[in-house]
Formats: sequence, structure tokens, C-alpha cells
Amino acid sequence: MNRILLISDNPRRSRGLAQDLARDLAGGIDCEIHDLYGDEAAAGAADALVTDVDDFSAEAVARVRRLVGRARRGTPLVVLMNQDSSRARLFGVALGASRTLCAPFDVARLRDAVGAFADEAGPVPLAAARSSDAARRIYGSIFVAERPIAEAPVDAGTDFVGRAVRETGIRDWVRAVQRFDDATHQHCLLVTGLAAAFARSLGLGDLECHRLTKAALLHDVGKIHVPSAILNKPGKLDANEMAIVRRHPDEGYRMLAGQGFGPEMLAVVRSHHEMLDGSGYPDRLKADDIPDLVRLITVCDIYAALIERRSYKPPMTGEAAFAILEGMSGRLDPAVVTAFRPVAAAFTPRFPCDA
Repeated sequence: MNRILLISDNPRRSRGLAQDLARDLAGGIDCEIHDLYGDEAAAGAADALVTDVDDFSAEAVARVRRLVGRARRGTPLVVLMNQDSSRARLFGVALGASRTLCAPFDVARLRDAVGAFADEAGPVPLAAARSSDAARRIYGSIFVAERPIAEAPVDAGTDFVGRAVRETGIRDWVRAVQRFDDATHQHCLLVTGLAAAFARSLGLGDLECHRLTKAALLHDVGKIHVPSAILNKPGKLDANEMAIVRRHPDEGYRMLAGQGFGPEMLAVVRSHHEMLDGSGYPDRLKADDIPDLVRLITVCDIYAALIERRSYKPPMTGEAAFAILEGMSGRLDPAVVTAFRPVAAAFTPRFPCDA
């Protein structure tokens, strides 16, 4: 890591922090201050972005997002929050922060947060890269539009991912899958890997591990009928595009019905976007109407979406994403969220906001 871009709405206030950070990070690190309301910065040359912003307006969010969009893909974003408030936290979430730090903070804490990304950088282990690439090919060969989906290849793909995650570990699996440009491949294989790790963390037997991992592999099958231009759109979907995407649970259910898949797998495919409070879709199910297997997959699904690496946002850290899950009280099963914590901690052990 050679260059940090410190984005500030008050450069005078941030000057001391920039000097301390550059001095504290050994190895000739250059920490450049960028005035959020000044000229455009060369964010593409930065190895990390840090925001020191008090203004949480829509304009501030838009300006920071533009800078993030010009940065190299995967550039980490650390958001400093001078006030610990719900609005400040939403600011970090809206920006897709890799990590947030709440006031009062000192340069040592910021150094550790930024330095962690340098420590975590480096090539994905060869075994994880090969396994994830093979899994992507398997996924692409099984799930093809207008072709019936047979259960035997799905079972074989499930076993492959489960074995790969056991051998490489969930952290390296996630890093390997985050390299994928295709949003559907990345998301589905993240969810499947997380489900495999979750099953082992829960102490489930081989058959139950297979069941949970298989459900994850199948959960988004309906997306093969969603145009790739929508799935891979580098930005927020409009209302019409969102309506098309929201049809995928029903599409997937209709694809698998009558193909030999059991009712629990069909329930996952149809209901993984349902919420305990009835705010989900497509059937607005509530509480006891949502099976346990669906609840497990829903947590893996949301977590994967938060840690995905997309062209328009860096991935959240594991703990930042887990904090979002904890904040979904009343919508997610709290026992499932708590049980998922070791999976999140396996590859990002720090909390995003450790005031």
C-alpha cells in the first residue's frame, strides 16, 4: 500500500490526521487530503480511501460515491464517523464502507484499520482459485435457461463446493469467489460457500450439511431468466428492473417443480426473500410460515450480498455485514443470526465500529 486518499469536508481539520497516519504507516506511505467540495481527485491511483466527513447530506454521499466509482476495483473504503448516530451509520452503509470507525478515534486505530487491508492483500491461494473456478464452470453447466435441471448434477456440484470449502477455508473461498465479474456466479457461489461453512459451524452431520449447501446452490436458480444486463448493471436498479428481478423466486419455483426436488428445496427457492414480519416477497409470509431451512439460507443470502465485490462498491467487511444482520431485528431469526457469527468472524474478526 503506497497511497491513501483522505476525503474531507474540512481539509484543515484533517491535516493533522493525514500527517500522523502517513508517519505511523511505515514504508513511505503517502496520505493525500482531498477536499470533498473541491476539484476532482485522482482516486484511481489510491490504494485505500478514508472519509473524514461531518456532512451527511445526499450531496456528500453522491460526491464520495463518485470518488469510489473512479477508484480501482476492490479499493477499500474506511469511513470515519465523528458522531455515533443512526444517520452517521447509514452514511457508512450507503457508501458501502469496508470498515467504519466511530469517534473518538486516534491514529493508532485508523492505522490498524487501514493496515489490515494491506495485510489481507495478496494473491488468492492457488487451491482456492482453482476450486472456485471449477465451481463456476459447474454452476454454469447446470443452470442453463430453457434446459431442465436434473437433481444428480446439483448433488454433485453441492458435494464439490462443500469439499472445496472444507479444504480451502471459508475466508479463501470468499476471496476467490469475489474475483468473479459475473454478479450471479459471484453471489450464488458466495451463498453456497457460506452455507457449507455455516453447516459445519453448526455441527451438522454430512447429510444435513449437504442439504443446507444444496439449498444454497439452488436458491437463486430463477435468476437465469433475468437479463444479464440487469443482473450485472453497474449501479442501482430502477423500479422496472427491480420488478423483473423480484420475479426470480416464482420463476425458480416453477422451474424446479415436477423435477424431483423435495418440498424443502422448493420452499427455499420460492421463499428465501421472505421476512418474519411479513415484509418480504413474493408471498409476504410471516414467522411460523417460514421453514427453518429457509431462515438459514436467508441469512447466508443477505450476508453474501453485503460482502460482494461489485464494480460500483467495495465489499463490506465480515463484521460490518454482520452488524447489518443484527440490526434486522424482527425480520430475521435472531437465533440464526447469532449462530452465524462464527462464520463472519472466520475471515474478518474485527468489529467495524469499536468506539
